[in-house]
Amino acid sequence: MGARQGWRGAGTIAIIAVGDACDPRLADYRNIPDPVLVEQRGIFIAEGRLVVQRLLSGSRFPTRSVMVTDSALASLRPAVDSLPETPVYVVPPAVMDHVAGFNVHRGCLAIGERPVPLDWLALVRAARRLVILERVGDPDNVGSVFRNAAAFGVGAVLLDPASADPLYRKAIRTSMGAALRIPFARAHEWPRALRELDRDGVAVVALTPSSSAPCFHAVAAELSDRRVALVLGHEGEGLTQAALDACPLRARIPMADDTDSVNVATAAAIAMYELARRRSPCDDA
Repeated sequence: MGARQGWRGAGTIAIIAVGDACDPRLADYRNIPDPVLVEQRGIFIAEGRLVVQRLLSGSRFPTRSVMVTDSALASLRPAVDSLPETPVYVVPPAVMDHVAGFNVHRGCLAIGERPVPLDWLALVRAARRLVILERVGDPDNVGSVFRNAAAFGVGAVLLDPASADPLYRKAIRTSMGAALRIPFARAHEWPRALRELDRDGVAVVALTPSSSAPCFHAVAAELSDRRVALVLGHEGEGLTQAALDACPLRARIPMADDTDSVNVATAAAIAMYELARRRSPCDDA
């Protein structure tokens, strides 16, 4: 074990070479495939060079430390230089794989610190467009929703108590780091929260494949001047009846007759695009 120091202006960069997988300084990186254990420890894992770079340079979350191989460090150097007090552990690839327990990280992991949960009502009141998820359990779908939300200018994401954790490493990775940038909260008063949003003046729209629901583009045309919440449900079962009953508006995305639904993140992207298009249409649209 040893330490190497780099320089950026008058400050030092805490770059530390670690060659022992049992080094106690790497303790945060052990057992990270277990999402429950990681959350209980008050941390989350960012994996891959792009996601770690976004944690370091554009995130609202503090970074506790970074663990990288030599080659990954070279690509992250500008972001690392911007946080000179954050420890950066440089390890051989075999040490990283042994400590982390998996090898899809591209030689780059970081530990972020979970903040105190945001107040959901204050969060949604600050957003003109938001997405609400009920029982969306696949972290890849949750991450994709965040990525789409970033693409189409959605200001916040609200989750019910049963939806997957946006700070689970797979969700962060699939979101391409958007889960680190778009604010989110959980509403434990479910589905009462949907009714509260309606009383607060938000147009709460349940997305459903039901043929009795009007087409989304027709609903969106009536909402261009309002705050809008798009509500999407479980990958297989959709929204619960209780959630549907709590939403004053329903809408469907038209599909071919032999197709009953699309992936929840795809449905969210279509609806978000439709709302965004009405705010700032493309010049050639």
